[in-house]
Amino acid sequence: MFFSDNKMFVIPAVDIKDGNCVQLVQGKPGTEMVKIANPEKIAKKWEDYGTELIHVVDLDGAINNESNLIAIKKVLNEVSIPIQLGGGIRNIHYAKKLLDLGVERIILGTMGINQPKSIEILSEEYGADRIMISLDSKDNKVLIKGWTENIDKTPNEIAKEFEDLGAGTILFTNVDVEGLLNGISLEPLIELKNSVNIPIVYSGGISSIYDLKKLKKTNVEGVIIGSALYRNKIDFKEALKLQ
Repeated sequence: MFFSDNKMFVIPAVDIKDGNCVQLVQGKPGTEMVKIANPEKIAKKWEDYGTELIHVVDLDGAINNESNLIAIKKVLNEVSIPIQLGGGIRNIHYAKKLLDLGVERIILGTMGINQPKSIEILSEEYGADRIMISLDSKDNKVLIKGWTENIDKTPNEIAKEFEDLGAGTILFTNVDVEGLLNGISLEPLIELKNSVNIPIVYSGGISSIYDLKKLKKTNVEGVIIGSALYRNKIDFKEALKLQ
């Protein structure tokens, strides 16, 4: 699936923890605002609403190195549209396993930063379009290991080198506003978008249709909605009209 210059994909999030669909506040365990069984049924609901892509996060993989592979397979079997998946992908073997299972696009965070050669290897074998790099930012520093550690680099400083290594897309999450439902901050996104030539998908703080309209003006290629959907702050069918 290729992102288009003239379209902003609106992508629902299905975050999985202990086999359930959840929404955390700023990724912190124990802050579940939403907890729903059968994530595959939730993914199917968003597909039925008309989404073209599902964003899946294995939170146990990201935080505890415990994979939700069974739940991931159920999602793959339930929906007919592509999914992009992140969380707990820390070696090339597991990355290839997910791609071979039918995950359309894998999202590399910690592994991409600590093992940049892996981006080049996977991009050459599977195509750049299937490799997304996650840049999670708090106080303008990139976070790794499920947002538990930061590195002394800004998203802009490392985005270009990932593009050069073969990443096809960047997922930029502004952790400063993520999960708080207080709105978005556009400046970090605009700065990042001006630093690279590959598509960027934005996540973090989206809480209203108004936020989506502001994001569309940045020409960002995609936006991910999580908490606002599950807490009925955004009507998903209305959101899809902005694509």
